[in-house]
Amino acid sequence: MAHMAPTLADIERLAREAAESLPEPFRRFLAEIVFVVTDFPDAGMMEDMGLESPFDILGLYQGHPVGSEGEAATLRMPAIIRLFRRPILDEWAHGDDSLEHIIRHLIVHEVGHHFGLSDEDMEAIEEGLR
Repeated sequence: MAHMAPTLADIERLAREAAESLPEPFRRFLAEIVFVVTDFPDAGMMEDMGLESPFDILGLYQGHPVGSEGEAATLRMPAIIRLFRRPILDEWAHGDDSLEHIIRHLIVHEVGHHFGLSDEDMEAIEEGLR
């Protein structure tokens, strides 16, 4: 029987499960985040980020930094985590980590930088989830 690659919906489901598995305050912050899963970043994103290949990025956080001042929270658009299915699947196919681990790592890192966490802080959070 042929195996099917995970769909966009499968990746979104895994991202939601990963978000729900994180400790506070991540879980509270991620409760209202919008996950957008596409196969690749669009041409505008690639140009804006100076990417040479659509496989150069697995995910991207787009939103206001945590604790930022400015327009009222009611006027803000929800934060978005974009996940790019094909680069994620490529990483999964060529590595030793499970798909769930790769997606959880992406979620922690995309949000962690906006919380001002260091890579070491994020690694400690991930270790606590194993």
